[in-house]
Formats: sequence, C-alpha cells, structure tokens
Amino acid sequence: MIRNYFHRWEQRLAEVSKSDRLVRPFEWGDDWIDSDKPEGLSPQPTGGDQPLGLSPQPTGGDPQPTGGDKPSGLSVQKDRVSAWVTRVMKDSDAFYTPEPARYTFTQALPSVRATGEEGLLTFPSGFTTPHPENNVVRARYFPANPIRKPRNGSAGPRRAVVVLAQWNSDAEGHVGLCKLLSKLGIASLRISLPYHDMRMPPELLRADYIVSSNIVRTVQVCRQAVRDVRLALWWLRDRGYDRLGLLGTSLGSCLSLLTACHEPLVKAQALNHVSPYFGDVVWRGLSTEHVRQGLDGHVTSEDLRELWAPISPWSFLERLKNTQTLMVYAVYDLSFPVDLSKQLIAEMRRRGNPLEVRVLPCGHYSTGAAPFKYLDGWYLGKFLATRL
Repeated sequence: MIRNYFHRWEQRLAEVSKSDRLVRPFEWGDDWIDSDKPEGLSPQPTGGDQPLGLSPQPTGGDPQPTGGDKPSGLSVQKDRVSAWVTRVMKDSDAFYTPEPARYTFTQALPSVRATGEEGLLTFPSGFTTPHPENNVVRARYFPANPIRKPRNGSAGPRRAVVVLAQWNSDAEGHVGLCKLLSKLGIASLRISLPYHDMRMPPELLRADYIVSSNIVRTVQVCRQAVRDVRLALWWLRDRGYDRLGLLGTSLGSCLSLLTACHEPLVKAQALNHVSPYFGDVVWRGLSTEHVRQGLDGHVTSEDLRELWAPISPWSFLERLKNTQTLMVYAVYDLSFPVDLSKQLIAEMRRRGNPLEVRVLPCGHYSTGAAPFKYLDGWYLGKFLATRL
C-alpha cells in the first residue's frame, strides 16, 4: 500500500515537466568522436562550428551499403563508436584530465554576501563544445561560516566540497545544502553542470545534451562535466583547502563518482541516488522514458552498458579504495531503480571500499519534499562533517 502511494506520487511529480521532454532521434554521434591521434585523446582545435577535438561533421546521411558482403552504414558507425570507447577505456585518466584553466572570481554584492554567498567563479570549460554558452563554467562560492567556532582560536583542516545538483536542476538547486555545509564548517562551490541554467543554449528548454539518445555526445558532455569539476577542485586546492570532497545528486552522483575515481584530491564523497551503470538508469528509469524512446530499435540495454562504459561508475570502482563514500538511496525510487543501487552497494562492500549507506523512506522526486529533504540533508551534512 505504501509502495503504491509513493509510486503514484513519483509519477505525478514526473508529469509536471512531461510536456518539455522531447523524444529526440537516435544518433550515434560519431561526429563527436575525438580526432584519431596516436598520442591520446586531448582535444585539438578543428575550426568552424565543430567541438574542439572532434571529427568534422559528416556532410551526408548514414553511409549506404554498396553491395556484396560489405557492412551496412549503421554497422560501420557502431563499430567506429565501439572502437573509440575501447580506446577511451585504455586510458581514462587522459580522457578525464583537463588542461589547467585561468580563473576569474567576481565578488558578490554586499546584500548577497550577507546570505552566505561570497561570489561567482568562472573559467573556461575543460572540454570545448559547439555552444559558447556551455563552454564557460560557473560556480557559486560559499565560504565556511561554522556555528561552532574552533576552541582557543585553533584552526582545523580547511575543508571544501564541489556540489553537483541533479539533472535539469535550476540555478538554485542545492544552494540550501551549500549554506548548510557552511554552518558545518565546510566551504563549497555549487557548480553549474554542462548545458544547465546559464550554460544552456537558446535552442534548449532542458539539459538534453548531457543525457540523450546521441551516444557519443552523451559520453563527451559527461566527460566535460568531470573535467570541469576537477578544475573547480584545483581552484579550491590553490586557495589552501586541504580536505576536498564532493556532493552529488542523481546525475550529479554519477559524475561525482567518475570524478572521485580520477581525481586523487577527493577524500570523501556524499552521493544521493546511485547506480553502477549509466545506461541502465536511462533504459529503465521514470525520468528518462523519453530518452529510452529515442534509443528503442537502435541499441539494446546490453549495447548501452558497453558504449557508455566510460561514464559508468562500475568501470572504475577499484579506484575508490581510499575514498570515504556515503551512498543514499530511496526505497521507492522509480528513476534510479533500487536493485541497481543495491548492486552498486554490494560491489563496493565486496571490494572492501570504505562505504556508509543510508536509506530514505521515499522516492526519487519526493526526496526533495518535506520531511525527506531534511533527513537527506542531515545524512549528507553529517557524513561530510565527520569524514572530510
């Protein structure tokens, strides 16, 4: 009875934005593949409107069969994408490592600083896409302002986290969590994910390009997010913070896991709604039904596990042996199926990775409703306050 109640509630909450969810056509996205270069995967300028580091846009449709035993155009495209994924997986460190950036920090107005927000950090993205708006990273900075001051004026470790909100979060998403962390003595950067809020081009109503039925673009934009988070962490390090962590929700939790697996600065991460596989959530989740519709008939869920391996945490769990991790899942979640969360948790425990688990008695969307959002905030804040 309770399960049915929460499932109906989740479906009603998902309906709110259903009219904005477009079923986009399937694309392999092989025009987003990095230029084939023996020395690696670093983006290089190609000119025009192409993403830096990407192959030129094909000028015609799908390659057509020419007879005999030659493979079809679709087979050629899939093989090319699969080969690229294989190359990426051979050196994911190169794939996820950006060049250093030049940062700009703009102090907020006094009225804004009075609320706990010090200013805005901007810097060039670690991966360049065809959309100029998306190529500038924006992160709001909330310095620590603990309720309980250190005794005898002694200064403890300087702690800070990068905060990654959920897919399609607006600019205010997780700001409340940043202010909570500030009171717990932890500074934070609330980063705008690629194609979100101020990084969204006029053609979009939602952040469709980071999770979509375009196979390679989805990988590359998630790659962009990880590179951007690493650059944000480097800025915090350069400001003297010596204990760095991550807080991520939903899509943000996946990107946080990928970052923690490739950035040794991360000491602790608090994750809301988790899955071992990127593709399984897209294939089975309530929030991504429209993306699944675009994929249907072109790839299978097994294909997605292979093609989206570079953005699936399962691929890199051996890298989390020294990272304190909290995983929070919701028992009535229809967007991140619970069996997937349990599978990831079981594998983390099997590997002996340091892990704490908390369970919310609600669903995915209802996590943002009272009283569950307060319980969730308590879990996340307490973990970071004690483990970072």
